[in-house]
Amino acid sequence: MPLSSQNKNSPIISELRQDIITGDWVVIAKARAQKPENFKNPEEKNVILDKDNCPFCFPEKTEQKKDTLIYYRDDGEWSLRVFPNKFPAFTRESNIVRHYEEGPYFVMEGVGYHELIVPREHDKNLGQMSVEELAEMIDSFRSRYLDLMNRKSVNYIMIIHNHGKKAGASQPHPHCQLFAIPVVSPGVQLELKGSENYYKAHGQCVYCSILEWEKKENKRIIFENDAFAVITPYASRTAFEIWVLPKKHEPYFEKISSKNEFLLGEALGQAMRKLFFGLNNPSLNFYLHTAPCDGREYDRYHWHIEILPRTSIWAGFEMATGIEVSAVMPEDAAEFLKKI
Repeated sequence: MPLSSQNKNSPIISELRQDIITGDWVVIAKARAQKPENFKNPEEKNVILDKDNCPFCFPEKTEQKKDTLIYYRDDGEWSLRVFPNKFPAFTRESNIVRHYEEGPYFVMEGVGYHELIVPREHDKNLGQMSVEELAEMIDSFRSRYLDLMNRKSVNYIMIIHNHGKKAGASQPHPHCQLFAIPVVSPGVQLELKGSENYYKAHGQCVYCSILEWEKKENKRIIFENDAFAVITPYASRTAFEIWVLPKKHEPYFEKISSKNEFLLGEALGQAMRKLFFGLNNPSLNFYLHTAPCDGREYDRYHWHIEILPRTSIWAGFEMATGIEVSAVMPEDAAEFLKKI
């Protein structure tokens, strides 16, 4: 139907919003929109495994591998430890990455590092941790990143957190995972390319441009301090998606200062607490996207953390198109979360 023949007063039942970084599209289904409070997790809280049988409470008893990093409390007990995953997705047996061809296919050995970052508290998730505890965790991210980034088999380091069964968490004890691998993921490559293209077209970092606009609009910012802003992105892929962004342009997470580790702990803690209390402890994933450590320069990029609550399940449309459908306007999600 030609645009001129449409009824200008007819209600808009959905919006296709485009991520200006990756070019991906999302559907904001206004006609199917639900109240934010309807997304509260109806399930009981995740079952807490008996501490005596938890592989992370007593790593020595469960034959976890030797720590690569450990933090201690004033009383001499450990507060956080990092050790290789007992069942790694990547092996660190060699720094040589061998390649093979198999007919039309290309194969690379899964060489790299897969580590677990484990806070001591067994039944306290990230939304319940103090700023100091989160800052310590962030410091462990940076420390392990700096140690691994120059290894021969490492071109990218990804740090993730899975919480809840729907998000793929295999252990209820809160923990993060670090993957140091020889390839840069397609998702990060899209962001790198999008950042470069936006800079060439506009002469500005795309993430800095987003922050500038969000501050002006003040519709999707849910928290900010001197160094970080927490927003529900304009083209949210899931209901209640959240980004934590440094206000100052910085491509490389590993350059974060000790002061900003605490400010990031405060910002990340606010985001996680708002989801924990606002949506009744939903399953979620978060990951840290930063510039690769492959020796190239990525001055146009801007590191950040993305948090994706598991509030829906992909169906045929999403799987066929790769376009996600969200039933909550990011603006409504922000308004709801601000009050938590």
